[in-house]
Amino acid sequence: MNPVMFAVRRPITTLALVAAVAGGGVLGLTKMGVEIFPPPVTARLRACVDGIEGGARHAKVYLAGKYESYFHKHEEEVHVEPHKIVGTKPESKDVTITQEYVCQIHSQRHIDLCALESGYLEEINVREGQAVKKGDVLFRILPVLYKAKLDAEVAKANLAQMKYNYTKKLSDDKVVSPNELKLLEAELAEATAKADLARAELNFTNVKAPFDGIVDRLLEREGSLIKEGDALTTLSDNSVMWVYFNVPEKGYLEYMATPESERADQKIELELASLKKFNHVGKIGAIEAKFNNETGNIAFRADFPNPERLLRHGQTGKVLIHHVMKDALVIPQRATFENLAKQYVYVVDKDDVVHQREIEIGNVLDDIYVIKKGVEVGDRIVLEGARQIREGQKVEYEFREPEVVMANLKNKAE
Repeated sequence: MNPVMFAVRRPITTLALVAAVAGGGVLGLTKMGVEIFPPPVTARLRACVDGIEGGARHAKVYLAGKYESYFHKHEEEVHVEPHKIVGTKPESKDVTITQEYVCQIHSQRHIDLCALESGYLEEINVREGQAVKKGDVLFRILPVLYKAKLDAEVAKANLAQMKYNYTKKLSDDKVVSPNELKLLEAELAEATAKADLARAELNFTNVKAPFDGIVDRLLEREGSLIKEGDALTTLSDNSVMWVYFNVPEKGYLEYMATPESERADQKIELELASLKKFNHVGKIGAIEAKFNNETGNIAFRADFPNPERLLRHGQTGKVLIHHVMKDALVIPQRATFENLAKQYVYVVDKDDVVHQREIEIGNVLDDIYVIKKGVEVGDRIVLEGARQIREGQKVEYEFREPEVVMANLKNKAE
């Protein structure tokens, strides 16, 4: 019952009940021989109570009828026509599928530069963050002992050379035997080798850049006592960046099943933490040899050129792999509805009767679904108004070509 009608009926009903109770009380006391009022008054009171009770009943019926008629008429006036039904068909076309993976960015060469010999750090020829070339001397370590050792070995080599030259002259004059000359020749070779070794040890105190790169933080300062193997800084070659990302086993198998020609057509982009895309595209450079048993993933590596040196070792981002799916069957997302965690569409048969049909979604794009199974190209499906129809209902609908629908997916449903 309408709430307003109920509120209006209630005081009328209450008035009738009060009148009936009062009259019943007076009549009951009269029948029991108790006269509250004089006989003439009692008679008039009975007639008055009966009149009030009858009038209340007639008023209740009359007002209830009036209010029911009014609200019934009002409800008819606010009746709204149902939303129109719009239909379309699935479309077969080429679509670009994008797979996203969180990644870590590494320099192709990132090494620690360490001291090869002990000594005091005498000279630092580089600044933090500086770009250097291969062969540049970055650090010099004071080589007190190695310089003295080199001088001693060079002196021994020079003495051995003089002995050899003098003995060779005597050998040419047939004064000494050839064996004695060979002995001095061996001594000279030994002394020369020791001098070369001392010179190499001395050169180890100069730490040079093994390749072009960028110097990281300096870990030691001038005057520090350096031991053999102490790290002085790190050097990064950022000309090409190696971007690592983890792919599930299913994705790995799909990639390996893709023909080589289609792999070459894949476009690989890098999205940085600023949500902007890196200016250069990459390519798959390597796949690791084994899966991670804990996560079920395998690591891929994409190689990106970095001529502007924008990327640095340790950055993060997202790898976007785009590939084109030929003749994919697509439908608008708003043509589907969910029931018990499954996706459905309404399909219109030849008699314009709708039937609910389950679909299997292969890929999800911005406004469309790529369908694996459930509908075909020629099926007519309900695009808008699915909430107003039910299974087995015959419908009248406006049909729109799939090309028109796909071109206006960004527009809101009517």
